[in-house]
Amino acid sequence: MPRLEAKRINRIVVRGTNWVGDAVMCIPALRELRRLFPRSTITLATQPLAKGLFANAEYIDDLLIYGPSEKGSVIQQINEWKRREFDLAVLFQNAFKAALIAAAARVPFRIGYAGQWRRALLTQPLPLPEWRDTRHEIYYYLNIVAEIEGLLGWSSQKKEPDCSIKVSPESQLSASNFLRGRGLQKGQPAIVFCPGSINSRAKRWPAERYAELGDRLVEDCEARILLIGSKGETDISLKVSRLMQNKPIVLTGETDLTELVAILDLVDLVVTNDTGPAHIATALGRPTLVIFGPTNPATTRPFGHSAQILRHPPECAPCMLRDCPIDHRCMTAITPDEVFERAREMLVEGQLRKIVKAGNIA
Repeated sequence: MPRLEAKRINRIVVRGTNWVGDAVMCIPALRELRRLFPRSTITLATQPLAKGLFANAEYIDDLLIYGPSEKGSVIQQINEWKRREFDLAVLFQNAFKAALIAAAARVPFRIGYAGQWRRALLTQPLPLPEWRDTRHEIYYYLNIVAEIEGLLGWSSQKKEPDCSIKVSPESQLSASNFLRGRGLQKGQPAIVFCPGSINSRAKRWPAERYAELGDRLVEDCEARILLIGSKGETDISLKVSRLMQNKPIVLTGETDLTELVAILDLVDLVVTNDTGPAHIATALGRPTLVIFGPTNPATTRPFGHSAQILRHPPECAPCMLRDCPIDHRCMTAITPDEVFERAREMLVEGQLRKIVKAGNIA
């Protein structure tokens, strides 16, 4: 195996993750990879849903989208990777298929974790970190890039991971016009609820509690509630809407990820379950209150100072189950009263920061 040398790495492919939250948690590692290879072409191979996160990212050069209708099959992906003649494959995704594609495409350097029977397919197989269940997930991806830095013979540079996402002024204007068209008044506080979770019903705080919270925030803070989520979460959003006396703006299933990111960039507060939008809103620097139940915030909470969590874990948490086999006590222990108090505090603090930033307070 030839030695890894930065000057010989001209084309890099990064196999991204499948879920939106995980994709956000990969951003610091992608930025570090760009630092190591400032002149190389970095291609992110990812699913269509990630276009909204990475289309204008400065740390990658190209998106290679795969999916049911876009270079979706294994054979198609192998042929595309061969055609592009990548020099280095960085596998953030743990699936066997990701390593198989890289090996079959004859990418000279292939680095990733050795689980899922992948060791023989990787030129630099990495052991799973012993700390994976205790440290934040972003360090799981950063560790791969740190290993690359070691292979280059360089000493690792320690700095605060950067998950930030920026939205263009054009996208902000489009989102603002869209929200005005849906009934949001200028100057009215906008609070987003994400009451669903596409990959786990156990993560969902009860719909009737979201509805109670929404009505209280409307009446106390003169806010407007926006409900968001994917098409698969429409049922839970409609249930929250039916239960609310002060009807929200239901956007669930009506926006793609690009539009959703721009909308989240404009709102005053996000209250959500442990979902992808929680990570996006935090990466945008929006005040974000996350209700945690069956999952582990030590490893998967949104990474950023603008996020806060509410959690009352029973002995069975974190169980990581998709459905609760008993009484959902991890979520029902969290009351509308405490979510309301925390949400109101965050809303007031966020509005004060906006005033100070605008220069209206000395």
